[in-house]
Amino acid sequence: MENLQNPGKAASFTPWDYVVFTLMLVISAAIGVYYAFAQRGQRNCRDFLVGGRSMTAVPVALSLTASFMSAITVLGTPVEVYCYGASFVLTCLSFILMVGISSELFLPIFYRLGITSTYEYLEMRFNKATRLFGTMLFIIQTLLYTGLVIYAPALALNQVTGIDLWGAVISTGVVCTFYCTLGGLKAVVWTDVFQVLIMLTGFLAVIIQSVLVQGGVSVIISDSTQGGRINLWDFDPNPLRRHTFWTILIGGTFIWTSAYGINQAQVQRYVSCRSLFHAKMSLYVNLLSLWAINLCSVFCGLCLYSVYKNCDPWMAKKVSAQDQLMPYLVLDILRDYPGVPGLFVAAAYSGTLSTVSSSVNALAAVTVADLIRPYISLSEQQLSWASKGLSIFYGAVCIGMAGLASMMGGLLQAAISIVGTIGGPLLGLFTLGILFPCATSKGGLVGLVIGLVTSLWVCIGSQIYHPPPESTRPLALETRDCNFSMAENALLNLTYSKEMDHINSDQQEQALDRPFLADNWYSLSYLYFCPMGTIVAIVVGLIVSLLSGGRRLKLEPGLTVIKEDLTCYKIYKMLKERANADKLDLVGEKEKKSGETNLAFCDVELDITKIQALRAIA
Repeated sequence: MENLQNPGKAASFTPWDYVVFTLMLVISAAIGVYYAFAQRGQRNCRDFLVGGRSMTAVPVALSLTASFMSAITVLGTPVEVYCYGASFVLTCLSFILMVGISSELFLPIFYRLGITSTYEYLEMRFNKATRLFGTMLFIIQTLLYTGLVIYAPALALNQVTGIDLWGAVISTGVVCTFYCTLGGLKAVVWTDVFQVLIMLTGFLAVIIQSVLVQGGVSVIISDSTQGGRINLWDFDPNPLRRHTFWTILIGGTFIWTSAYGINQAQVQRYVSCRSLFHAKMSLYVNLLSLWAINLCSVFCGLCLYSVYKNCDPWMAKKVSAQDQLMPYLVLDILRDYPGVPGLFVAAAYSGTLSTVSSSVNALAAVTVADLIRPYISLSEQQLSWASKGLSIFYGAVCIGMAGLASMMGGLLQAAISIVGTIGGPLLGLFTLGILFPCATSKGGLVGLVIGLVTSLWVCIGSQIYHPPPESTRPLALETRDCNFSMAENALLNLTYSKEMDHINSDQQEQALDRPFLADNWYSLSYLYFCPMGTIVAIVVGLIVSLLSGGRRLKLEPGLTVIKEDLTCYKIYKMLKERANADKLDLVGEKEKKSGETNLAFCDVELDITKIQALRAIA
């Protein structure tokens, strides 16, 4: 094997790699075929969209993980660590807060109401206009996110492995649409289980080989520490800094709660569980699988840095974009193991398939529940066929939306920005309805609109005026040990120098033209887009609600959080009942033993009285 510090031309895909990749697609499609035949007697819409509410915790948990752990996680997170450091691993802490909030506040209400679409709750709590607005926002958000999930990995893998770009995009969309349409939610869930296992296997293959090549885990940690990649404990409260402990903990909690607490793709899985206990357990088991995938992806980023610490393939022009670094590493270190690079590509596409299938199924569900059933009278069988037709339609639209993704930046930041910008105001609207009984329909709608406008304002502004380097703080990359000829080295240095001069001149020109908001408001960390939209929606919604008679509002029971929904209250009640039971037992014991130690009326005296009475009778 070549010296990995001096990357040359990476190997291309072998026939065995194509066999492994194709096998993953075939198995995914076969699961859809199986459930199509297994459920051929179940023809109602409920069976197709929520699995007949008969699912158990573990498969739903793995499906929850797969829904948002896409190819963006497989390809984007390691590059994030490579370029900016391992602080992204702190999202494991935000996962804990997300699971607690989602399982205690949102899940009990949605499960108790037995809804198919999350946005049915908005009509119950507010009005039909709020429901329709929320539904349309979800559809737009999901189509944009899914387009990025399909296109970006296909582009990255096309440039490195030679897999045809649009062949990969279309095959991904067709396979997802196929098993979604045939098997419904059950096919999606069980395919997600298979794909999560493939993702973990792909990560482990890269990690094990990297550790062997580099000479141990300690070498990788040492290289990463010396390169400044172990930068976990930055407690700077400045909200303009891209990644700190606080931006990741606070921003991550809001973003992941908007994804797991109220997003249709996730709520649809909760309500498919056979009981509230299984639904809550699915969230807690999901926490473990989220940790596993996040830790693997972050460590892959450290492996990537350790291997190329002295010769960055991107600066050495071996790849055309940083998102191609992980496929390049895989083909570089695993070229001697036919089929294993195909396993990693299968892992990346497993992430894509799981996310796209979840999106297609969720889009079909909200369209049927929110846009068809309330306005058109159809039988259950007709609604089931409509759901399948919509799965085909949305599969085609998602493939078409992949074209828009070419205009977006880095995988991870683009994906989180999409989720946060639209998900934040929606999270604020649901929180307003669940936690504040005084919130009115007028307050909810105005809060949602103002929150959305605010988050879009800062998000679009940040795309026009990019944050300065002191906010993003990219870490240094090296090319000093690249195996270039003198001519290549001189050309690279000249090109790099010209590029830097061009960038510096552009930055100087932009600095003169940049408005005041560019270095303040628009430089806000992208992780805060979601919290901002949430907080603005809640605050504005409360003010408008109080001004529009919210104090006099009377709600139907079950639409806001109640203490009986909270696990902590159930534990308190159980402990209190046990304490009362113990207290009653102690009182009973005392009553049984009373009189035994009273000297004025003791057992001996009672015995003498009994003996005298017996003698009198005799």
